[in-house]
Amino acid sequence: MGTSGPKDDEVFVEFHGILMDKYFVKYWDDVEAFLARPDDIVIATYPKSGTTWVSEIVYMICKEGDVEKCKEDSIFYRVPHLECRHAELINGVKLLKEKESPRIVKTHLPPKLIPQSFWEKNCKIIYICRNAKDVVVSYYYFLLMVVDYPNPTSFQDMVEKFMQGQVMYGSWYDHVKSWWEKRNNPHILFMFYEDMIEDIRKEVIKLIEFLGEKPSKELVDKIIQHTSFQEMKNNPYVNFTTLPADCMNHEISSFIRKGIVGDWKNHFTVALRERFDEHYEQQMKGCTLKFREEL
Repeated sequence: MGTSGPKDDEVFVEFHGILMDKYFVKYWDDVEAFLARPDDIVIATYPKSGTTWVSEIVYMICKEGDVEKCKEDSIFYRVPHLECRHAELINGVKLLKEKESPRIVKTHLPPKLIPQSFWEKNCKIIYICRNAKDVVVSYYYFLLMVVDYPNPTSFQDMVEKFMQGQVMYGSWYDHVKSWWEKRNNPHILFMFYEDMIEDIRKEVIKLIEFLGEKPSKELVDKIIQHTSFQEMKNNPYVNFTTLPADCMNHEISSFIRKGIVGDWKNHFTVALRERFDEHYEQQMKGCTLKFREEL
């Protein structure tokens, strides 16, 4: 942890068995009481699993491929993060209440903490997940750049915390398994980051059809062009560079960093990988959910 940053216990608190930002918990009543609308579209992920990428694709679908409409505001205002709350700076619930339908809702919550009204209204939910090793690498760089959050002391330290679920939003294993159990719900589309990297056209078409639209070649082409890695990385409306520097330090790492499958190979030592794999096997025992760690 950097000397200037706050201590872990000042930033994160345990909440329903997972670590959460203390401000999210402080205003939790607003989240729990949130009233969904039947045409809300929820994008749910464990952090660093392709959330922003899918958010921009879904936004493009809702705006019928109009790139100009994607430049009207930053992604975190166009697709508000439901539970995100920081004093006066950001209030996900308030932003969503002010939005016209159809609203796109971003969340990192596990199913048990999703406001009840989303289930009652049968809202469409898109869940994207990514292999654990690439998630931990991406999460590591994210924590280094977020100014208010304690820095991992090393990559090894990050991996240890990740394995124990001692990171924000808790155990990756519990998160993906609990959403996987809901995969047969017709209102849920379960997606993989690796599939998007391998064949983005196929996945975009899947998203368009899930949202009840017709996938024209023109629309699909526009979306693929607008949400390509290089476009996203250079686009201030999605790369989080519009946030103040005292929130995210892009000098340390860019928010949209590499966008590849298998970057974990550049970070895990052989010993760390063996330890991680053994732990992974224990945690995922009996679960039919399978990930690809390379393409």
